[in-house]
Amino acid sequence: MRQAGVLDVGCHSALLTVARGRTGAQLDPVFSRKVRLSLHKCLEPDGRLTELGMRSVQRAVAETLAEDLSLPRSEVFAFATSVIRDAPNRDEVVARVARATGVRLQMLSGEEEARLAYVAARKWSGPTVRPLLVLDIGGGTVEIAHGSGHEPHTVLSLPLGARTVTRSWLPGGVVTSKRHLAKVRHRLRESLSTVPDLPRADPGERVLASSRTFAQLARLATDPGAPRHAPRSLTLPELQAAIRLLAATSPARRGDLPGISRHRAEQSLAGALVAEALLETCEADSVVTCPWSTREGLLLERLATASRRPDGTTRQGAALAG
Repeated sequence: MRQAGVLDVGCHSALLTVARGRTGAQLDPVFSRKVRLSLHKCLEPDGRLTELGMRSVQRAVAETLAEDLSLPRSEVFAFATSVIRDAPNRDEVVARVARATGVRLQMLSGEEEARLAYVAARKWSGPTVRPLLVLDIGGGTVEIAHGSGHEPHTVLSLPLGARTVTRSWLPGGVVTSKRHLAKVRHRLRESLSTVPDLPRADPGERVLASSRTFAQLARLATDPGAPRHAPRSLTLPELQAAIRLLAATSPARRGDLPGISRHRAEQSLAGALVAEALLETCEADSVVTCPWSTREGLLLERLATASRRPDGTTRQGAALAG
């Protein structure tokens, strides 16, 4: 059975995943290793990674690949998300990692990340021709994809990620007053309402949220005792209650709240406000959290490519792209 490996280097971690493909477009995890990062603390005002940040990325990539992966390192697709992709010194970061580890980080556009998140969410949700809206809140950007087939017909990437909004409008993750909170809400709604071709969810349309931000908010707002990675439904009123709780809690104490990890505590309020603005402007009453996103989309497509014969057909049980 063929395997594929993807190394996802983001703001908070470097995560290596090796998986096999199974019949029915499922992924069978073989190996996973995460190395924690805190790149949001290693950014200059212009978004440039500091020397400490570059060293931490180099170390994290080396550590994730230190184990026996059961497949050649050259077959691991390594990519960096917006915190590195958008850094003015990203070429230096990529070069240093390549010299130290032999791995050259690739850059996916925000639109390609949105497409892959949709591909993964569509596979995860099962065979259906119903329209699907996929929302993904990252640190630097927000990805939105919409369609009714295996590929989306609309993909958007917007500079409204939780880290971006925190740095621009909520320094330190703190809201200073009700007026301040209202102003951030207005700015977010205004930014999204002017986006051309922003998809709207029809009544009853399935809306999936494929990001850690949504998953943590759903756990905070619903049943904290449910299994951590179980899909959850998050309604707009539940999200707004979570916003009130996060706004009333200092960033230093948010990590004590159910579902909110300490390394994301500072930007958790911004993430919740972005989520609220997305649901309102996309006219969605609720979302269901989806554990698959860009990384799983890459794994699915790489497994499908690896399983194709020269004549373009696929080996039995590995047709994951259709």
